Amino acid sequence: MNHSRTVKVGLAASLLSALCFIGAADDVPAGGKPTNFGVTDGSLPEDPRDYRRGGNANDYPTWPVSKELPNDIFTFARIRYNSMSYGGRGWGRGNRKWATDYPDSDMNMSYRLQQLTSLQVNPNGAVVDIDPEQVRHYPFLYMIEVGDIDITDDEAKTLRDYMLNGGFIMVDDFWGTREWENFEVALKQIWPDRKIEEIPLEHEIFHMVFPLKVKPQIPHIRFAEYVINQGVTYEFDKPGSEQVHYRGVFDDKRRLMMVICWNTDTGEGWEQEGTDPWYFREFSEKYAYPLGINIIFYALTH
Repeated sequence: MNHSRTVKVGLAASLLSALCFIGAADDVPAGGKPTNFGVTDGSLPEDPRDYRRGGNANDYPTWPVSKELPNDIFTFARIRYNSMSYGGRGWGRGNRKWATDYPDSDMNMSYRLQQLTSLQVNPNGAVVDIDPEQVRHYPFLYMIEVGDIDITDDEAKTLRDYMLNGGFIMVDDFWGTREWENFEVALKQIWPDRKIEEIPLEHEIFHMVFPLKVKPQIPHIRFAEYVINQGVTYEFDKPGSEQVHYRGVFDDKRRLMMVICWNTDTGEGWEQEGTDPWYFREFSEKYAYPLGINIIFYALTH
């Protein structure tokens, strides 16, 4: 991968032309160290680059943040949750659906925000449990692969209070009717009295920075060969995944508090941007990054 330039400019749709593959960063001058308000139980490394030993950890750039105000930045924060697996429950390796695409997608998205927008961004991101003290520090939370999620009523209240107090959650990468029906159980725990609504393409979340003309369905990269030859962008091994949906929950003032990206995998577009030039061009550049930036800027301005 060749990282040829780093661009830090204001927002405009034409900035998509500045996208290039992420590559190894040069030495970075010293800066401040953002506080990690998330998981600190020793189960995750302090630097997400160490999450997978070896591999392409050095491919992810870093950059300095303010020494005076190291926490006055945006942090991409991901939710760690329990999921059911083989009749069991917990955070064992077989149950780590919350960690799908981690840390690659989070770090790539953080870098693109730092590169393409005027935001000051934490180069490391964070992982948070569904805990009031952890989530309250982050205005945006990302939740992935929720098709087997299993939350308690206390956790549901924590998420509900977080969103009603101004927080925003993006749900991503789950497919088919079975996974929707299971996640719907958790949704009813979180929102027993609120309606889950289909978000129209005209909603500003699709136009905050980059005007999208379609609601994108972003496939996992393993389905890319089918996309090229047959136009299939859904996970055809999961019934009910054919049509993409963007659903949401609104507060009493019609602020969108949760966007639910069902039958699409935005995070894959972030994670796999350097894997295949065609996939990058057709999905990362066209849809995954513009949509992600739109959602984050909506979350930060509403």
